[in-house]
Amino acid sequence: MGTFLETERLVLRTFRPDDVDLLVELNGDPLVMRYIFGGPAPTRTEVAEELLPRYLSYYEKFGGLGKWAAVERGTGRFVGVFMLHPEDGGPLDEAELGYRFHQFAWGKGYATEGSIALLGKGFGDFGLRRIFAQAMTVNGGSRRVLEKAGMRYVRTFFKDWPGPPLDGSEHGDAEYEMTREEWLAQYR
Repeated sequence: MGTFLETERLVLRTFRPDDVDLLVELNGDPLVMRYIFGGPAPTRTEVAEELLPRYLSYYEKFGGLGKWAAVERGTGRFVGVFMLHPEDGGPLDEAELGYRFHQFAWGKGYATEGSIALLGKGFGDFGLRRIFAQAMTVNGGSRRVLEKAGMRYVRTFFKDWPGPPLDGSEHGDAEYEMTREEWLAQYR
C-alpha cells in the first residue's frame, strides 16, 4: 500500500495499524469534531479496536478507495484525514468525499487541494460516475471547500444523528456533488 496520492503540498497515504495515536489526537479535539458527531471522543481502545480496523478494511472492501492519512510533504507532519469511498450498501460507482484536519492546518487550502486531487483520482483512475459530499449547513468553511473544488450544491436534508443533536443540526446538512461528465468538462 503506502502512498495513494501526492499533491503539491500533501501526501495521502494509507493508514497503518500504528496510526492509533494520530487518530486519537485528531478525534479528541472538540473543535475538529464539532460538525462530525456529538458525544465523547472515541477512546484509544475504540480507535485501536474499531475505528482504525474499519479504515484498514476499506482499501480491500472498496477496491483501493477508503480513508487516508494526510501529511505535509515538506515536514511529514500528520494534518488530518481524507476519505473517498462508497457508502456501505450504496452504488459502487458513487463515492463520498470527506476530510477533517487539525486546527493548525485550517485555512491553508489543504482541504481544497486534496479534494480536487481526489476528484481527479476518483473519476480518472477509479471510473466513478458520481462523487458527493455532505456538510452541516452551518459549516461554512467546509461548504466553501466543496464549492472551490467545483462541486455543486444539490440539496439540504435532515438526518437522524446518534446521540445528542449537534449545534446547528436544526438547519440540516447540505449535499454537494460532481458527476464524471462535470469533472471532464471542468478539469480536462
